[in-house]
Amino acid sequence: MRVETLLGRYGMTNLKEAYSGKTVLVTGHTGFKGSWLSLWLNHLGAKVVGYSLDPVDEKCNFNLSNVKDKVIDIRGDINDLEHMQKVFEEYQPDYVFHLAAQPLVLESYRNPVYTFQTNLVGTVHVLECIRHLEKPCIGIMITTDKVYENNEEGRPFKEDDKFGGYDPYSASKATCEIAISSYRLSFMNPKDYENHHKTICSVRAGNVIGGGDFAMNRIVPDFMKAIEKKETIILRNPQSVRPWEFVLEPLYGYLLLGAKCLEDPKAYASAYNFGPDSETVRSVHDLVEELKKHFDEVKVEVEHNENAPHEAELLLLDASKAKEQLGWSPKYNFEDTIKVTATWYKEYYDVDPYELCIRQIEDYMKE
Repeated sequence: MRVETLLGRYGMTNLKEAYSGKTVLVTGHTGFKGSWLSLWLNHLGAKVVGYSLDPVDEKCNFNLSNVKDKVIDIRGDINDLEHMQKVFEEYQPDYVFHLAAQPLVLESYRNPVYTFQTNLVGTVHVLECIRHLEKPCIGIMITTDKVYENNEEGRPFKEDDKFGGYDPYSASKATCEIAISSYRLSFMNPKDYENHHKTICSVRAGNVIGGGDFAMNRIVPDFMKAIEKKETIILRNPQSVRPWEFVLEPLYGYLLLGAKCLEDPKAYASAYNFGPDSETVRSVHDLVEELKKHFDEVKVEVEHNENAPHEAELLLLDASKAKEQLGWSPKYNFEDTIKVTATWYKEYYDVDPYELCIRQIEDYMKE
């Protein structure tokens, strides 16, 4: 792993200064990224209020790490504006990290209406709740690298590139970005901060992997499930290239951005990409081959389905804005990303998953 440190002005100590004692509302806290973020915020001393549906999978990081015991665990739907308004009114969050979504491309083909309803209208509901808070609040709205119109030309996308979306998931997230921008300009404009005291940012990460993800139709969970069941791993699109990054990489970016917004509520109210360096952008085949190094004999087969729904083959992100303005940069290379992910799955049988997550968070911040 790299020897340079990120413990400068916004290392672990300063993140504690930004979040300790603060009320942080996390939508989607039962999900993969949401559970890790909730644990990290709790570890920093924040009062975490989670608002989410039940976990999709009984076996997941939220349950394995007992996240519900570390947060105020509220079950609710972001499509239920009235319920969510009551939660905002009761807890008066200082920060909102909005991760709740229908997050899967294949599921969006099966349920496009629900995908658009949850991802777009649900996001608007969160923005409405932030807008009507009668106190300062920082909103970090999490979307995806798939918001860009992707012609698969091999050029990394920058934050001001054109939005688009072939599949319903990507399109729904692109429309989220338009809604976020509209709310920021119309109701929470940085130029009028003294009147509303709100900061709204959107963040876009690459393909996030890490321990505790057991969702369907994702390559790492599929690999781990096949390992546990001693089954053959089926690859749908082995040549698809993705910006793989360990789950703590973008989460650190989100936390760092929130801390920066606390310091200067106007300067950072915009969109940021959090993606890996170019050498970590590899194919699905490369990912599986690297994972295989950490496990015993693994059987892999490629599934050829000419009628499979369209999925982009090439995705790249330009994270230079986050590097220049926030001082963020990815810490793990491709091999490190796979190693730390494999380590979690190999150890969670024998080590308390919560302690395993906290150890990986602390290790990450020490690098």
